[in-house]
Amino acid sequence: VVKKMIKVYNIQMAITNLEELEKYICLTSDEREWDKNGKNTLPILISDNILPLLNEEAIRRQFVPSKAENDDTIGTLDPQEEHRYSITPRLVRRYKNRAAFLVTDSCFAYCRHCFRRRFSGSMVGPCSDEDIKDALSFLKEHMEIKELLLTGGDLFTLSNERLDYLLSSLKGAREDLILRLCTRALFSNPKRFTPELFKIIEKNNYGAPFYLLTQFNHASELTQDTKVAIRGFVKLGIPMMNQCVLLKGVNDTLEAQVELCNILLYNRIKPYYLFQGDLVQGTRHLRVALSDGLKLEEEMRENLSGLGMPQYTLDLPEGGGKIPLSKCYLKERNNDIWTIETPDGDIRHYPN
Repeated sequence: VVKKMIKVYNIQMAITNLEELEKYICLTSDEREWDKNGKNTLPILISDNILPLLNEEAIRRQFVPSKAENDDTIGTLDPQEEHRYSITPRLVRRYKNRAAFLVTDSCFAYCRHCFRRRFSGSMVGPCSDEDIKDALSFLKEHMEIKELLLTGGDLFTLSNERLDYLLSSLKGAREDLILRLCTRALFSNPKRFTPELFKIIEKNNYGAPFYLLTQFNHASELTQDTKVAIRGFVKLGIPMMNQCVLLKGVNDTLEAQVELCNILLYNRIKPYYLFQGDLVQGTRHLRVALSDGLKLEEEMRENLSGLGMPQYTLDLPEGGGKIPLSKCYLKERNNDIWTIETPDGDIRHYPN
């Protein structure tokens, strides 16, 4: 499956094991021991676009595995309990007004912080005609669902023909349904976004809008090729929003977050979420302490505009859903007067 994907999408090289990887970077002892006990649950896949950036620690930690993944016994492979909310094997509904369709388990590169390790890289392949038919049947019966996330895996690992079939089927069944195109490919394989691909997106860009949901975790991920691909979506008028994961040793400093949010805005991508790491097994070494995350959020609010500020968010364990995390600036209420702290630490009063 990986070799076929590489051939179709013009990835000149893709690293799939430690032996190949060590030809390009010197592995640490912890990295070499990743596959010693056979407990790993997510395969290696590092695309040629990422390979030259592995000298940066922020990129290396996201894509090069370590024995810390196998030493971690906290958490679960399904931290959001998607199995409990699955309508079909591919359609997951945790919220009344939106659902997620797992288009494929394949990506152009596997992130070591992946929260969907139960599914990603499992070799189940892309969605079948029957999978799409079953999802459409449910969506047509439940008009209260207003948004559908096309995720997985990465939607854009599908062939042009298959992607066209999926999008046209969804549009034909529910033209009113907002489709979120969820992808990491703008970084992991920006050459995927060819004129032919954009023609398919443009052809299906009618009725309710597309929204492009990106994942950039560090400013270095916005390469020149990535920026070219982004401009293709800008030309089509498709709004873009970023979902960043807070990761230890990657982007857990004020400087890293401010730089990322500003470069995203400059490229017309709204910083949308800053996710606290899920309790997914194998990722403990990448999770930032919640107390540190709250402190970082407070510092970011002092240094970013409202447009540039993402919502620090926790996806609660056991399928509890998303909640915003933020310092509370409301201090107390005395009769009909609220005492409120400003982001700079001053005090103001406001009548109830």
